[in-house]
Amino acid sequence: MRQLPVPDPGHPDHRSPRRYLVWVARTQRRALLGGIALGVLWMISQALMPAVIGRAIDDGITAKDVPALCSWAGVLLGLGVIQAVSGVTRHRFAVYNWLAAAYRTVQVISRQATRLGGTLPKRLTTGEVVSVGIADVAYIGDAMDITARATGAFVAIAAVAGIMLATSPPLGLIVVIGVPLIIVAVAPLLRPLHRRQVRQRELSGELNTRAADIVAGLRVLRGVGGEQVFAGRYREESQSVRRAGVEVARAESMLSGAEVLLPGLLIVLVTWVGARFAVEGRISIGHLVAFYGYAVFLIEPMRTLGEAADKITKAHVAAARVVRILSLEPEFPDEGTRVPPAPAELTDPTSGLVVRPGRLTAIAAADPVDAQAIADRLGRYAEPGEARYGGVPLAEVADVRRRVLVAVNEDRLFSGRLRDELTGDRLPTGDQRPAGDHDLAGQHGPAGKPGLVAEPGCTEENGDLDLDLDLDLDAALYAACAQDVVDEVGLDSHVEEAGREFSGGQRQRLRLARALAADPDVLVLVEPTSAVDAHTEARIAVRLAKARGGRTTVVCTTSPLVLDRADHVAYVEGGLVVAEGTHTDLLRTAPAYAATVTRQETRQETRQERVE
Repeated sequence: MRQLPVPDPGHPDHRSPRRYLVWVARTQRRALLGGIALGVLWMISQALMPAVIGRAIDDGITAKDVPALCSWAGVLLGLGVIQAVSGVTRHRFAVYNWLAAAYRTVQVISRQATRLGGTLPKRLTTGEVVSVGIADVAYIGDAMDITARATGAFVAIAAVAGIMLATSPPLGLIVVIGVPLIIVAVAPLLRPLHRRQVRQRELSGELNTRAADIVAGLRVLRGVGGEQVFAGRYREESQSVRRAGVEVARAESMLSGAEVLLPGLLIVLVTWVGARFAVEGRISIGHLVAFYGYAVFLIEPMRTLGEAADKITKAHVAAARVVRILSLEPEFPDEGTRVPPAPAELTDPTSGLVVRPGRLTAIAAADPVDAQAIADRLGRYAEPGEARYGGVPLAEVADVRRRVLVAVNEDRLFSGRLRDELTGDRLPTGDQRPAGDHDLAGQHGPAGKPGLVAEPGCTEENGDLDLDLDLDLDAALYAACAQDVVDEVGLDSHVEEAGREFSGGQRQRLRLARALAADPDVLVLVEPTSAVDAHTEARIAVRLAKARGGRTTVVCTTSPLVLDRADHVAYVEGGLVVAEGTHTDLLRTAPAYAATVTRQETRQETRQERVE
């Protein structure tokens, strides 16, 4: 039993759509060649049946030779068995080739999406990626499936033409000349089909993007009464996709009609000429029956060739979209090789920010966009400029994504088991959880490693409970005030795509717990408490400061509750740090900072009133 998907899909040739399709075929060549061999055997067994029937008529019925009739009947039975066995086996190979091509494409696209990271949504819309994962992989699988049948059809047509040429050269020439003429006549219909398919795919991708945006912002749309507006836009775009689909169907119907009409005309011509030859005595009755059988049989391989042209055209369009994704390069690839000393200072000369190791630094910006820009530079999701980590330029730092983790509210919860979603299937869960509302004190765990340790009195034995953040998901959930969410659904529950079953505040707390459980050298949080009530925010502020005690943490926020717990606060205005100090000092010495924080405090009070 072959296993799918394969452990390693390989490295695709994405220089062109044709090269990509050839690469897919080459990676599964054994199964593809097996399918082709069986497809040829399947078609040839059918192509020989009219010849056997003709011989049975001439040698058995016309000559009144019963043994000869029985012999040819036995040959016909054998061909039927071969056709049945090869047909069933060919179908199994066809299914495997389809699945292997589709899975392999999904794997290389998923791997590329992971490699691109934040670059992917900047270069491609959600709809385009969804279209590749749903429709295009199927078309590429269809191309691998039809290859075996098309090869068998071509060989069968060649075999029938050879038999007819040997029996009656005029009739054989009709087939030999007629088949290429039919292919030439059908070819012009493929170009408009290709063009309309490309247009329909583009519109479908845009519609998928619109649908994804509506689903993601449904709560907001309902809040502002914008459902009807966006529903109207979706309706207009869906009608455009429908019209494009009708144009594709029109082109496909023309192609399908030609696939039936032109071979039918060829069959009529072969039958008419064969009947005249039989009347004139140039061919026997058995040959006439055989020729009619050939003419009827040719419908299927000719139709298969037309189907192959259609599916390969669609696969070429699909491969072009796959190649487009595979050709993208990350804006800021993680190719550094230098390892900074630990603990290390993180600096951003562009803004003047200095993040000292082992401290919780808060960035309060008059314009939240400025804080986000600094976070992007620190995490190297934007051009880092002269930003350095431990004196090493960020562009040269090895594994910078693992060392500096940036968590924003746009981060997603993926579908799957909640435990795996929060830990990446890496961190085991502790057996005990801090009870009540005891805070976690930042102390050192085993071997002097910074960790989370519960205060005395938080366990039944009144002893210390080691909750090292690297090993204990419960500690991260506690620090993020997300225990109630997990208690409600369970760590082994299934999370829907984007965590739709959770409220905005619950998703934000789960994302914070996930970031804390990752335990990076530097954790950069952007507005981690914007969707929670003031009471929960106050608890998170206390627990976060202690949970990250001894480790470098940057929080972009204007919440007074979080700012008051920071070791150092940098106030940013116009993209530059214009004031620094503690929250209390800045309230007294920086009027602009005080005004910004006061506005945030008013918003917090309003939010709390709504909750109550």
